[in-house]
Amino acid sequence: MSGLTIENISMRFDLPNGSSVQALKDVTLALKPGELMSVLGPSGCGKTTLLNIVAGFLAPTEGRITMNGHTVQGPDAERGMVFQQGALFEWMNVRQNVAFGPRMKGEKESQYGANVDHLLDVVGLRDFKEKAIYELSGGMQQRVALARCLANDPDVILMDEPLGALDALTREKMQSLVLKLWKETGKTIILITHSVEEALLLGERLLVMAPRPGRIHKEYRLPFADLGVDQDLREVKKHPDYAKTREEILAMIWDMEEEIMGRTEESA
Repeated sequence: MSGLTIENISMRFDLPNGSSVQALKDVTLALKPGELMSVLGPSGCGKTTLLNIVAGFLAPTEGRITMNGHTVQGPDAERGMVFQQGALFEWMNVRQNVAFGPRMKGEKESQYGANVDHLLDVVGLRDFKEKAIYELSGGMQQRVALARCLANDPDVILMDEPLGALDALTREKMQSLVLKLWKETGKTIILITHSVEEALLLGERLLVMAPRPGRIHKEYRLPFADLGVDQDLREVKKHPDYAKTREEILAMIWDMEEEIMGRTEESA
């Protein structure tokens, strides 16, 4: 597989009053199969817009996305999305939610059943497969969303702040699960987050995006995701380079936020 390529992507939103907003400008990058990339930046820098373009939910104003050698022209099973809220089907139980994708492809239970049960084991929900979605905690619902995404066997998993609504302890457990799934499945993962710590832990590649128009400001290649596969994440945070990199990125984003506030005050 040739992986995912983002070529000179720009996105402009035209507004009803005749004005426009340039959300992204000339974003270019390439991901090899199996890479784990986190994307970080101040509010309004186009992170989610970029993810939606990669997913095929939005068509860019300029540029193109290619996946395994073909141009992305809309949503496809080769790219799976995990949202901040699980977007699960409340009228289905846990197992039915996970099996939804294969069923929609026309597969029979004999084809997908064993894999669905395996995925429920992987995410720790084997004993909850008959439970209704409303009976689950937020963290458990996100595990269902991950398993449902994996059941479609996508080449790329896109994650839009999937852990943002979770409490601190559950979030840490889910971060460990994401790393485990990344290493075990070999999937390419792009994860959007507002948390600098999460971006450091869940990105062997970390992109910092600049404010509108959104563009790549700096890229890091980091050891922490690989370390976190086999170590407690709290131990990973003790790595001598972790705090240094965190402070560098925090200062970078703080400066960007100050710039945004300055623009806002000037236009007021």
